Amino acid sequence: MSINNPEQSRKKAELSEELSLETYRHSTAHIMAHAVKRLFPEAKLAIGPAIENGFYYDFDIERPLAPEDLKRIEDEMRKIIKEDRPFVKKVLSKQEALELFKRLNEPYKIELINEIPDEEVTVYEEGDFIDLCRGPHVPKAGKIKYFKLLSIAGAYWKGDERNKMLQRIYGTAFFEESQLKEYLTFLEEVKKRDHRKLGKELDLFSINDDIGSGLILWHPNGAIVRKIIEDFWRDEHLKADYKLLYTPHIARLDLWKRSGHLDYYRENMYSPMEIEGVLYELKPMNCPFHISIYKSQLRSYRELPIRFAELGTVYRYERSGVLHGLLRVRGFTQDDAHIFCREDQIEEEVLHVLDFTLYILKTFGFNEYDIYLSTRPEKYVGSPDNWERSTNALKRALEIKGLQYSIDPGEGVFYGPKIDIKVKDCLGRPWQCSTIQVDFNNPERFALTYRGSDGRDHRPIMIHRALMGSLERFFGILIEHYAGAFPLWLAPVQVAVLPISERHNEAAAKFHRFLKENGIRSELRLENEKIGYKIREMTLKKVPYMVIIGDKEISENSYTVRKRNGENIGPFEADAFLAFLKEEIKSRR
Repeated sequence: MSINNPEQSRKKAELSEELSLETYRHSTAHIMAHAVKRLFPEAKLAIGPAIENGFYYDFDIERPLAPEDLKRIEDEMRKIIKEDRPFVKKVLSKQEALELFKRLNEPYKIELINEIPDEEVTVYEEGDFIDLCRGPHVPKAGKIKYFKLLSIAGAYWKGDERNKMLQRIYGTAFFEESQLKEYLTFLEEVKKRDHRKLGKELDLFSINDDIGSGLILWHPNGAIVRKIIEDFWRDEHLKADYKLLYTPHIARLDLWKRSGHLDYYRENMYSPMEIEGVLYELKPMNCPFHISIYKSQLRSYRELPIRFAELGTVYRYERSGVLHGLLRVRGFTQDDAHIFCREDQIEEEVLHVLDFTLYILKTFGFNEYDIYLSTRPEKYVGSPDNWERSTNALKRALEIKGLQYSIDPGEGVFYGPKIDIKVKDCLGRPWQCSTIQVDFNNPERFALTYRGSDGRDHRPIMIHRALMGSLERFFGILIEHYAGAFPLWLAPVQVAVLPISERHNEAAAKFHRFLKENGIRSELRLENEKIGYKIREMTLKKVPYMVIIGDKEISENSYTVRKRNGENIGPFEADAFLAFLKEEIKSRR
């Protein structure tokens, strides 16, 4: 956030000497809890940490909180801040703390105290309010100036769905009023771009509880965009010498035992189903199927690398509390690929994948990203030498490409190191999409081999690779990146043909057919409504171009075209307009 003048800089420097922004926000969360206890004395306190861009506090309150309660709580917070009581730290024995919070009837605090291994705990007093806390806090409540309560959500105690559902209040706080205003403006823009809201308005997708949470229904408009993405993806993979695959949605449970998923991934898998006395499992991954295809015949070193790619739908159990529109689902399609190569080919293959990834992301409008290299975790398979060689190969590939990256120590997957690429949308928000992972585990577990130039069998290396991640998540990111106003090549409806009155319907239908026959996704609107209504409706639907047809257009056989931003372009003759559209589609601007 920017600082507007020297006085603001001086004030921020003074504050920063005393406290961090995290401390400032954590103290604001405590003041909020104090206000809630004043307004709702029966409320039970849970936890209230500072988080990125703000804070929250969880409460057990019998009455559901409503948005209008946030204003009451904010007003009470301002009263507490005006009282300007100090935050006073006290050190108590565990027994003293237990007795204190028993008197205060705070069961969640008692549970937390019992889990603390130390014999002493700290509490902070602020006026007549006391809370279990490690601190630190601001010296006095009056130091808090600029804050805003944002929303109310449900949250299970300790994040466990077997526990009671609590009410969580989110808020934010900043050192400067200008920073708070800037952040609230940002949140308004995020709200306008919410893919769940736009998905409904633009008739792209839905989620129906009768079918199941986290399972996506692609509507015709969304399905068209998906088809375009898939067609582009397949065409580019064929050009890049990948072999396309299709694999089943279920497999025998024994396959997932052998792959290690039952050992390392069981909590994200569904319960097995029995078919003719044999247990089967919905697939959480595509890799064992690709391995089976690799093993279906003897492989030679001359064939390597072998690149298998699939738009494979997988199913993973996610708790209902973390499901979020298209971004966190239970059934999704991965743009998955597995490369089987020799160890000396790892670096070259990673270079190819990096080029391919950045080309795909750029085509969809993502030009900024952060790159992370994740190294060996505590629990891993394979030898340390293999890990070092593979990590160095990933590192060299990044350096050869001149790509800046950060080391993410210990965050590799158990079977090998990886590169993660987080794209930044137009608001600067990072989204995890692309990943490149080196795997020692599966080639060993499945006894993969290739015949080397020495006539002996050797173990290949396997590279897991996803460019977009999942189509569902990537589509959600695209919706928010473009605020639903997709570029022409991706737009579900590219042109709307709008006759001014009924007598222009025949000419409009003729022009609509002309566009459709030439591969343009055109929509003809013949409803008996005023032209202003039709234009407004198509603008709200974010259709890139509107052709309005009346007497003038028919007589002159040319068309003025309205863009969705209200700008008029043209006039065009029919063939010229078609050429204009095709050039824009081809360029994928």
